[in-house]
Amino acid sequence: MTTMSLSLERIKEAARRIELYAHRTPVLTCSSLDKVVGAQVFFKCENFQKVGAFKFRGACNAVFSLSDQEAAKGVATHSSGNHAQALALAARMRGVPAYIVMPSTAPSVKKAGVLGYGGEVTLCEPTLAAREATLAEVVARTGATVVHPYNDERVIAGQGTAAMELLEEVPDLDVIMAPVGGGGLLSGTAIASTAIRPRIRVIAGEPEGADDAYRSLATGIIQPSLSPKTIADGLLTSLGSITFPIIRERVERIVTVSEAGIVEAMRFIWERMKIVIEPSAAVPAAVLWEGKIDLTGLKIGIILSGGNVDLGNLPWMNDKP
Repeated sequence: MTTMSLSLERIKEAARRIELYAHRTPVLTCSSLDKVVGAQVFFKCENFQKVGAFKFRGACNAVFSLSDQEAAKGVATHSSGNHAQALALAARMRGVPAYIVMPSTAPSVKKAGVLGYGGEVTLCEPTLAAREATLAEVVARTGATVVHPYNDERVIAGQGTAAMELLEEVPDLDVIMAPVGGGGLLSGTAIASTAIRPRIRVIAGEPEGADDAYRSLATGIIQPSLSPKTIADGLLTSLGSITFPIIRERVERIVTVSEAGIVEAMRFIWERMKIVIEPSAAVPAAVLWEGKIDLTGLKIGIILSGGNVDLGNLPWMNDKP
C-alpha cells in the first residue's frame, strides 16, 4: 500500500460511509486560552465522539468498508485502548462479530467496555509477540479481517474525516495540530487538511518521554518506541509503515512537550472550557501552552483526540500536600 492511494476522495468516501453512525463533533473556542497563547484556537472535540475518542471514525470506516462476505466472518485486532472499544461498537452496529485480543494487564474498565459493546475478548501475556501470536490464532480460527489500530488505509481515511469537518467550519485555518502516537490520526489529518488547504501548516505534539515520532522524522527511519514514559497513555506506540511516509511528506514538524505542560494544558481546558479531555488530547494544546514554537496571531485548529480518563486518578489530585 502506498500513500498515493490515500487521498481526499478516500476521506470523503469515508465521511459518507460513517455519517449515519459517527457523531459530527462540535468545534469550540476558548477566549481565555486565546489570550494566554496569543492566537485564535479552534478545538475539534472528538472527546464527544462515540466511545469518547476519534478512534471510532477509523474503526467504523474499516468495518463498513468490508464486503458482506468478509464482514460475516467478523473483525479482529489486538488493542488495550480506545481502538478495541471502537472496533467492537462498529462491529455491533454492522451486526458482525468482533474478536479483540487484550493483554492481561489491560484495565478492567476497558475490558468491560469491549464486552459491553459485544466484543469477544481473548486475554494474552502483555508482550507484543504474545499479542500478535494470539491474534494470528484468533484469525486462523475465525477467518476474521484484521483491522490495525492505525497502520491501515481504511482507518487513516476515517480519522481524516475529523480534520475535514473542522475545515468545513473554519476554512481559513493557518495551522492544524494533532497528537501523534502510531500516526493514524496525524496521517489522516495531514492528508485531508493539505488537500483542502495546500498552504496549511500541519504540526504534531508528542510527549518528551515518548518522542519516537520526533526522532523518526529527524533521522528519516522509524524509531521504535522503547520504554516510553508519559501520562499520555494513548501515545505510546511507534509509527507504522503506512503512517510514517505520509507524516514525512505532509507534516511540517513534531514538537515535544513536558509532562508538566501536558497536565497544565489539560487542567486549563477542564477548568475554563468545562470539558473532559484525556492527557493525550492535551498534548497539542501543550505545544501552545509552553510556547515551543511561535504561532502568535495565527488561526489554529486542534483535534482534541479523546476524553477517556480515569476520574479516580486525575493527574492533579496529588498536587496538594
